Amino acid sequence: MALLEVKDLEVNYGVIRALKGINFHVNKGEIVTLIGANGAGKTTTMQSIIGLIPIKSGHVIYNDQDITKTPCHKLVKLGMSQVPEGRRIFQELTVYENLMMGAYSIKKNVTFKDDIEMVYKRFPRLKERKNQIASTLSGGEQQMLAMGRALMSHPDILLLDEPSMGLSPLLVTEIFDIIQEINKEGTTVLLVEQNAKKALSIADRAYVLETGSIVLEGDAKEMMNNDDIKKAYLGE
Repeated sequence: MALLEVKDLEVNYGVIRALKGINFHVNKGEIVTLIGANGAGKTTTMQSIIGLIPIKSGHVIYNDQDITKTPCHKLVKLGMSQVPEGRRIFQELTVYENLMMGAYSIKKNVTFKDDIEMVYKRFPRLKERKNQIASTLSGGEQQMLAMGRALMSHPDILLLDEPSMGLSPLLVTEIFDIIQEINKEGTTVLLVEQNAKKALSIADRAYVLETGSIVLEGDAKEMMNNDDIKKAYLGE
């Protein structure tokens, strides 16, 4: 069953066709990744889904509801949460205050204490630094904070945009292990990632974007053995 469907999505930047009528879906419980080179349209796709940039034509269907024109702040209440490229944490707030912001959409805050502890259990370093100003965290810790903040709203689907950006190989492995854990506990994941090898290693299915068009789709593990994918994206 498709939890998220993108249908004939077109986005223009002036005269430039950034997305050229792309179609893809994410089934409930899956990890689906969009891979491609810089400028392929990966982040544009993500921002279009959550309403941060205008769509020329096409539709975004989430849980059988057309959300194409739904303001992004309302999507959290529908069960969709994003970890944006560059993390976009609240730099001047503490770790704890950032996590509080992630729970703003929850009407009844009776579970707030349990939710905080859930995040601290998954990211022990955040508990150690709960009173620390977010801007003083390392890149890896800021990524964990961005993910923890997103999880505070109990999303049904988590949209991750370039979670490995700027991280050491060791931290990349740690972040991707956490993504798999989150998925195994019931959260569907749409992953936009330039590190194709890592993305394909944890995904169920994958789509390849080139200059605003989807040129290939299929089983992620099979794509890892595709000679064209190996040459273009895996450095093999």
